[in-house]
Amino acid sequence: MDFLTFKSFISIEVLIGFYYLGAVLMPFVAWYLVAWLTNKYDAAKLAYKIGKNVLWNQLSFSQKLRLVFLFGVTFLFMQLFWRMLFEFLIAYMQIRDALIQP
Repeated sequence: MDFLTFKSFISIEVLIGFYYLGAVLMPFVAWYLVAWLTNKYDAAKLAYKIGKNVLWNQLSFSQKLRLVFLFGVTFLFMQLFWRMLFEFLIAYMQIRDALIQP
């Protein structure tokens, strides 16, 4: 009953499980969503193809390499932000537990 009335919180282990689930699944879900949107809507598919062809043909090899590096760094920052979000939630729960215990 304490769980249903929010007198006790979900455990830290559950948060850690959700962290790993999100860290592994989120990139695949994002990729699938983009693929689904470009396949579902013809305008999105056309815009994607034209944009990709125009951009990719205009860039030199070093610019393409920098773009891939930029996407990699962006991915790492998103993963770092996800980690920091869960660290904040876990720290909050630990602080709450420390304050409530007699």
